[in-house]
Amino acid sequence: MFTGVYDLPWWGYVVYALVMTHVTIAGVTIYLHRHQAHRALELHPLPSHFFRFWLWLTTGMVTKEWAAIHRKHHAKCETTEDPHSPQIYGINKVMWEGAELYRKESVNKETLERYGHGTPDDWIERKLYSRFTVLGISLMLVTNFVLFGFIGITIWAVQMIWIPLTAAGVINGIGHYWGYRTFQPADASRNIVPWGILIGGEELHNNHHAYGTSARLSNRWYEFDIGWMYIRCLQMLGLADVKKIAPRLKLDRAKTHCDVATLQAVVTHRYEVLAKYAKSLRTTCADEMRSLRASAVSVDLRALKRWLHIDTSTLPQIEREQRERVLKASTRLATVYTMRDELAALWQRSTASKEQLVHQLEDWCRRAEASGIEALQTFSRRLRCYA
Repeated sequence: MFTGVYDLPWWGYVVYALVMTHVTIAGVTIYLHRHQAHRALELHPLPSHFFRFWLWLTTGMVTKEWAAIHRKHHAKCETTEDPHSPQIYGINKVMWEGAELYRKESVNKETLERYGHGTPDDWIERKLYSRFTVLGISLMLVTNFVLFGFIGITIWAVQMIWIPLTAAGVINGIGHYWGYRTFQPADASRNIVPWGILIGGEELHNNHHAYGTSARLSNRWYEFDIGWMYIRCLQMLGLADVKKIAPRLKLDRAKTHCDVATLQAVVTHRYEVLAKYAKSLRTTCADEMRSLRASAVSVDLRALKRWLHIDTSTLPQIEREQRERVLKASTRLATVYTMRDELAALWQRSTASKEQLVHQLEDWCRRAEASGIEALQTFSRRLRCYA
């Protein structure tokens, strides 16, 4: 049996496969995702073309198709037009057939024309990478076979399923279904784990949806984004130029009134504001729920938690009616949820001037501190310190 040029111990084949697939993951997260789709950084032609060539060899994906489909995902997230939402298609469909959903959307000319702008359109892209997508992965198959014989074919198979499983399945599926939420954007995105290593940092998917154009996906001190580490190395070598990263929240404890800086900070960190609001008022809602149950009022704790995290307009009609019944039975809950809706509406009022919005924010804080709800008062006083 042909064993190839190199006869390695079993662990040597494992290391080779892990290195090869990890370079592919790095290409997807740095080149396709952060550079091409979101323009969070600019890459020097050297790493840019290396990643383009490597992804042609190991995935056969076309840059324009990938960027367009991902941009559409952000623009139409969790709607029927989202190319791969588990909220629409179901977690099993996206997890195990995510690559099929990608291929289906990749032939949608409207998607490519509307969302595929700014991607490579040079001679080699038109004549080779986009035209002969199967040629690249075929060359990879031949290379692996020459190097390692028939076991190289097994390694090639692992390479071929790596992106469909991890990116199309895990990130697009589990990343919108299971995990923790640091921020509260208007979608179901979640951070799968706080250490983004295996999938290049893409595990921090909720952070990404909160700050889509950030080159750094980690946000908390305990989170790690290996893709960001690679970008910093490229930056130090002069091979990358970072354009945007998620802003850090600053507090001025001396502030007692809202001003334009407060407004700007609240708008910039709006998803974090909503997340902190939900966390701050969670105990208040649970205590009130127990009081309602003692009064023979039926309340679903899971529904109460969910209502703290999403806008009323996105609730199904039946759930909206349920919410109204609960709020009529409790003045405290009505205050908590109404104040949440009013706070979220602040950054949706595009016709109001900055002065008007500052006045509305100050009025919101004044009413929150006069509510008699301790958690709401504490939250409001902290909100005034945003700088």
